[in-house]
Amino acid sequence: MVEDEWVVRLFACDLLERAGFVVLEAGDAEQALEELDAHPDVRGLFTDVNMPGSMDGLALARCVHARRPDIALLVVSGRGPPGLDELPSSASFMAKPYEAGDMVRRLRLMTA
Repeated sequence: MVEDEWVVRLFACDLLERAGFVVLEAGDAEQALEELDAHPDVRGLFTDVNMPGSMDGLALARCVHARRPDIALLVVSGRGPPGLDELPSSASFMAKPYEAGDMVRRLRLMTA
């Protein structure tokens, strides 16, 4: 779970944990890459597009896909969908605000 807004991240992590996921948290892309390196068993990445730091969520999704194409990618944003060339073809996009149940269903399907 990569989300710079801690309240949103807290809510989403709690929701996913209650749904049975084991969740790792990151507040920016650099921290997320450190977590991925430390946990080779990660199967899915949920990231917001707009984040602080040197890399936004779109760049993070491309980087993760290049390193680990087996990881499911779910990218969210409140600013509308990214262009077709901005995300790996395997990534899925979800607009904010999203319904909690929809997030859980999509991640279950993507990581099954």
